[in-house]
Amino acid sequence: MSKRKTPARSTRPLNAAARPDEARFGDIKGALGTIRQGEVPPRHSWRGRIKALLAIMGPGLIVMVGDNDAGGVSTYAQAGQNYGTSLLWVLALLIVVVIVNQEMVVRLGAVTGVGHARLVFERFGRFWGSYSVGALFVLNFLTILTEFIGITLAFEYLGVNRYVVVPLAALALIAMTLTGSFQNWERFMYVFILANLIVIPLAFLSHPRAGPVLHGLLVPSVHGGVNSTSVLLIIAIVGTTVAPWQLFFQQSNVIDKRITPRWINYERVDTIIGAVFVVVGAAALMITAAFAFDGTSRHGHFKDAHGVATGLAQTIGRPAAVLFAIVLLSASIIGAQAVTLATSYALGDAFGTRHSLHRSFREAKLFYVIFSGLTLLAAGAVLVPHAPLGLVTVAVQALAGVLLPSVTIFLIMLCNDKHVLGPWVNSTWLNVLGSVIVGVLFVLSGILVVTTAVPSVNVLILALVLGAVLVAGLALLAARTFFSRRREPPTEPPVTVEKASWTMPPLALLEKPVWSRERRLAMRLMWIYVLTTVVLLAVKAVQLGLGH
Repeated sequence: MSKRKTPARSTRPLNAAARPDEARFGDIKGALGTIRQGEVPPRHSWRGRIKALLAIMGPGLIVMVGDNDAGGVSTYAQAGQNYGTSLLWVLALLIVVVIVNQEMVVRLGAVTGVGHARLVFERFGRFWGSYSVGALFVLNFLTILTEFIGITLAFEYLGVNRYVVVPLAALALIAMTLTGSFQNWERFMYVFILANLIVIPLAFLSHPRAGPVLHGLLVPSVHGGVNSTSVLLIIAIVGTTVAPWQLFFQQSNVIDKRITPRWINYERVDTIIGAVFVVVGAAALMITAAFAFDGTSRHGHFKDAHGVATGLAQTIGRPAAVLFAIVLLSASIIGAQAVTLATSYALGDAFGTRHSLHRSFREAKLFYVIFSGLTLLAAGAVLVPHAPLGLVTVAVQALAGVLLPSVTIFLIMLCNDKHVLGPWVNSTWLNVLGSVIVGVLFVLSGILVVTTAVPSVNVLILALVLGAVLVAGLALLAARTFFSRRREPPTEPPVTVEKASWTMPPLALLEKPVWSRERRLAMRLMWIYVLTTVVLLAVKAVQLGLGH
């Protein structure tokens, strides 16, 4: 029997790149209030608690509203136009996934003070760190592209030429970020969050009926039957509601806002409020398209967001179309801000450079140059004539859904790393729920892979087979975990420490993790899965583009 290796303590020096940015320490300055650095959470006063919540609110709400971005608006409208209210149940299930995933990054950000990309590099090695940041960069750039597609379609419907508005929108996005003030940036975001509330009256203008809405929420079904195209759309809904960029953005934004472990419960509430916000908004968009196009020639013939606005004007009136354009515009702007910032945060982590909204351009040149460069490049790409904008939007969301399982696996592993989170590691029930979420995401991706390679396959039977494999796999994982824990020698009692004051030691002082053969094999299989699904997703996108 081979001896288990003893984890070695890292010998890397505490260089400048390893030290946290000094700008990320100090008062919490939010759009709706300020908390001094030495303050403690109020215990008895509801007025004090509400004031603290208002000051802390921001990262969770912004990441969730940014989730209902241009791609989200188009994807939810497509679901409603082509499938009615039959896919509302997907949103009802996703609210749990959103809260579970984002709560984990809240803990990682507040306890470690280190961005998600940096943690992946340090705890999983250079290969997986490069994969994580590289995949995020490609996916985020395509996502930023869809945000400018949304800006273009919204303004073109309102009669403004794209060659005028797209450059102006890009410059406005850059100007909002280059203030050198986290508080001012967050105030800009709140303006667009309020604009997103327009989606509620928009839904009522479509004259929705309670019966179909409740049926769609409570009874899983797919109008017209399950096939590869409907599965692709479901994966796109998953990808736009629970996107990989959200993990990187919220963890870094929590750190940038200077939220510490003592304020975690308030940030959890912020995240839950944001999750409810995003699902209600998504459902409202789906309901609007479902009832506006029900019984018309446009039902089942989604093209793009501009087509949705035109159709709304014809079916329920011009005011509804204008409201939809405003919702699309505000969603695109806040989405572009959040996704571009997530990319800048991640690359700042990877390069070890300053990356904080508290810093001016002179103090964090690379951070702001990356943000500005991505914004201008995406804006320029949208101006290319005859680009298949609607197809790009759906394909990007589906790609996010395909990459999400691997990103979630990294997240769960980090949240079980006692060297990283100490007393803040995942509880058993959270690991069980996280494993089920990852398994379901793999099943959805597996259905996409098989139906793309073999279009004639019976999707229902395939789903049942993969579901059975998932149940068997989860049972084996549970059994292995149970018996491995029974074989572990008893550990010494942990040193008593106040949880609210525990933070991760410097990364350079942490013991390097040692992977078992099983874990190495699992990671290699995951790499094969990612490559296969991305290639087959590209094939499916080409098929849709050619009209097959």
